[in-house]
Amino acid sequence: MAEIKVYNLAGKEVESLKIDDSVFAVPANNDLVNQIFVSIYANKRQSLADTKTRGERAGSGIKPWRQKGTGRARVGSVRTPVWRKGGVAFGPKSERNFKKKINKKMNAKAIAVVLSGKLRDGEIKVVEKMELKENKTKQMFETLKNLKIKGKTLIAFGTKEKEAMLTSRNLEKVNNIFISQINVFDMLNHKNLVLSKDSVKYLEEKYKK
Repeated sequence: MAEIKVYNLAGKEVESLKIDDSVFAVPANNDLVNQIFVSIYANKRQSLADTKTRGERAGSGIKPWRQKGTGRARVGSVRTPVWRKGGVAFGPKSERNFKKKINKKMNAKAIAVVLSGKLRDGEIKVVEKMELKENKTKQMFETLKNLKIKGKTLIAFGTKEKEAMLTSRNLEKVNNIFISQINVFDMLNHKNLVLSKDSVKYLEEKYKK
């Protein structure tokens, strides 16, 4: 079984924790991870661009001039896409749907692949408990400093660690998430991942084969 070091909030190593190989020692699979990442990104996308067709554009419905005898090209409406301020022929509409379905088994496998990659790269820090002496932002800042964490960091909190979660909201380059909501997109967008022992157990129970 793979092992990972466990630290206290002062940054000192307290034990070595054995972890499940089916979650933290999975071979790399870049194609799978990319597929899940793109799907999550697409599901977050909002369709904001919206243009008006000739039927939605304001303007008279009568012909600007008679069909024949003027020497000019025939025109049926001032709302024609050919004219300035007319409707748009093939413009974007807000009804576009970018969502993609994500297979549960594929998603679980991708999460295990990313966790394994971060462990191999030394980008996971495990702490005994996410319980601060005082639930203040300064205390969380000192904890991350003690753990010698640099760069963008994602802290995954358990459901019993809500108070500690609030202390990390205003820290620069630090984001938080409940461990039950962990996903490929957030993990890949942060260099470091901080977990508690309870969070590690949760991941093992949910994603082990």
